[in-house]
Formats: sequence, C-alpha cells, structure tokens
Amino acid sequence: MTDEIPRGLPAPPPLGAAALPPGTYAGQVVLVTGGGTGLGKAIATEFARLGADLVIAGRRSEQLKAAQEELAAVPGAGRVTAAVCDIRDPERIAEVFDAAEAALGPPDVLVNNAAANFPSPAEDLSPNAWRAVVDITLTGTWFVTREFGRRHLAAGTPGAIVNIGASYAWTGGPGFAHSAAAKAGVKNLVETLAVEWGPYGIRINGLVPGLFPHADMTEDIRGGLERAAPDSKDLRQPALRVGAPRELGWAATFLASPYARFVTGHTLVVDGANWQRRSVVNPAVVPVREQLGRGPFTP
Repeated sequence: MTDEIPRGLPAPPPLGAAALPPGTYAGQVVLVTGGGTGLGKAIATEFARLGADLVIAGRRSEQLKAAQEELAAVPGAGRVTAAVCDIRDPERIAEVFDAAEAALGPPDVLVNNAAANFPSPAEDLSPNAWRAVVDITLTGTWFVTREFGRRHLAAGTPGAIVNIGASYAWTGGPGFAHSAAAKAGVKNLVETLAVEWGPYGIRINGLVPGLFPHADMTEDIRGGLERAAPDSKDLRQPALRVGAPRELGWAATFLASPYARFVTGHTLVVDGANWQRRSVVNPAVVPVREQLGRGPFTP
C-alpha cells in the first residue's frame, strides 16, 4: 500500500479556449457593468471570444479605454464600446442603454458585476460606508436590472441576466456585514425576478466566484488575503488551487447562452467547493477586529 498524494482538481483548459461553440454570441449585445477591470473584464473577454458585441460600463474612463482596446483585440470579438457610468444614477443608466442601442443595438445580455466592498468590523461602519456599499452593490444592481427588464418587457423580447454574487449571501460574512447583506439582496433578486419575468422570456441567474486572484484586487482585499495565507492560498482550497478568471467567464457565458434556456432563478457557485468546507474540529475563534489588525473598539 502506498501513500496517495492529493493532487486537487485538474487545471482548466488554456487561456483562449472557449466553453461554447464559436460564434455563440454573434449578433448579440452584452452589457457588463464593472467590465473594465478584474473579474468583470475576464467575463467580458469570454463573451468577446464567442462573438458578442460588448458594452463595458464602469466609473473610471482610463480603465475603460484600456479594457476596450484589449477586448477589441480578442480573437472572434465583435464591436466593443465603453460607457462611464455610476450605477447609483438611474438617469445615467438609461443614457448608457440609449447609447448602446444606438451604437450596437439593444443589449440581449446583462452581467451585473459592478460592486463595492472593503473589510471592516461591523461596529466601525459609518452610515456613509454602509450606504456606499449597499447603494452600489444592491441598489445599483437593481437599477440596471430594472432598466434592462423594462426595455425587454416593452419590446416583447427575451433576455438573459447574470448577477455576480457572493457565498456569504447564504452564510453571513463576518468582517463584511455591508457587502454580505447587499449580496443576499442580489441573490434574492435572482429568485424573485426569475418567477416574475420568466413568462416574458427573461431569464436571470446568479454566479458566485471563489478565490480568483487578479491584478485589480483592492489593496484591502489583497492585504487581508496576504495576512491570512501568504504562502498557502492553494492549500486552503479543497481544489488545492485557486481559480483562473477565465473559468468564471466560461460559467457566465453558459448561464446566459441558448444552452441554458431552462435554467433561471439559480445561483451557481464556482469556487472548487471552498464555501462548503468545514473542519472536523473548528479552529479557535479569532475576533474580526483582531483578524483585521484593529485595536479595541472606541466609539
């Protein structure tokens, strides 16, 4: 008998591989909020590879311009436009949809990726900090979804929505009370609107990423990750590896595709089972303040 060495989940196919047939999204317009950086750009890349015309929206024009050029160079990509947009502003959202329709046609697919987040003990959150995260992550997502839905309902056309969520929508998120509450609302929108809008041909699903390190991670998130697992990120995942951003993109392109037309109201977790991990004996409790390197609370 020999000792077996755990090897984890196999690596994904290489960057540039497509999860669906070439041209799956040819002639379709895909709008990705927060599409200029990070996981939003990774998702947009996979839609581009399948022939989609893209609208990427975000708050920073320089990042959007760079992403627009990068996405336009993806083999198989359709046309790519960019729009500066704060999703807390319903009037600006309507303008982005008008501009997209004039340039490319009405969006067929919406990916709600834009969000705000930073770690904090709950008691340290100011009213403005709470509002900033909830207004972008939940209310902003609703504003964009509402604009998309109303336009398709008025036109009598089908559409597909993918909301980017978080696993602490189910479990709670110590250190992220604001974001966890907002993402729980985002998940509930998936379940509510799937029933309301299904009769009109509009599907909506959720997509939850696990640990997908990328160059655009915020310093707060990156710092917390380095404190918790400076040299052992892979070993802290049941998969024994972290995710490649393209894996999230492949999942998003499937959920919005014709091959998932009977899938709606579902939230897919792409994290190598990490959110379901449990220890036989729980580790000692370390208060959130201590995990974040904060001193004793003082009002």
